[in-house]
Amino acid sequence: MAVQINPSILSADFARLAEEAKAVEGADWLHVDVMDNHFVPNLTLGVPVVESLARATDTPLDCHLMIEDPDRWAPQYVEAGAGSVTFHAEAAAAPVRLAREIRAKGARASMALKPATPIEPYEDLLPELDMLLIMTVEPGFGGQSFLDIMLPKIRRTRDLIGKHGLEMWLQVDGGVSAETIERCADAGADVFVAGSAVYGAKDPADAVRSLRTQAEAKTASSAWACDH
Repeated sequence: MAVQINPSILSADFARLAEEAKAVEGADWLHVDVMDNHFVPNLTLGVPVVESLARATDTPLDCHLMIEDPDRWAPQYVEAGAGSVTFHAEAAAAPVRLAREIRAKGARASMALKPATPIEPYEDLLPELDMLLIMTVEPGFGGQSFLDIMLPKIRRTRDLIGKHGLEMWLQVDGGVSAETIERCADAGADVFVAGSAVYGAKDPADAVRSLRTQAEAKTASSAWACDH
């Protein structure tokens, strides 16, 4: 399984987004946190900024929608240029229909779970998804500390993916850094969202490379990857 590093622009300088996107062009995706101040207590950016970012960088956009009514809004982010769109299980009224609509419009469909939301009730939905996102902090703000209690949930999710023989990605978001990325990789994650660990570094591109090296080394020796 290929390790992917997705820098989060939530930790970037919003006044220089085009430059900040170019600073991490060695990354696999650019993670875009969309917050509406309703589903989470923060307000960030929306469709017009995603459209502008899509024109400003060749790095594909991974949009994480922390918003109410994603059934209505998510397809617009595909149209704006996102290559992957993540909606929250807690907010979607019809997750299977929404995932199929996102895919039909040409993007990868992903579903996110808050820390307190278990994976097991969504097992039957997994074949409809290209990626599942396990939040390792409470969504809403960057710079939070990683929740170690999410590691068993990551392992259970990886086991379910293997049980069904799926090739879907397993993403983690929240507190991912040089100190935590190996634990996430060992538990079964293969896509890593990193905000302050990348944009808080002197050289964001070098931070991406270092995180990738760490995750790849741990993945190579992890039981789940060896069994895959």
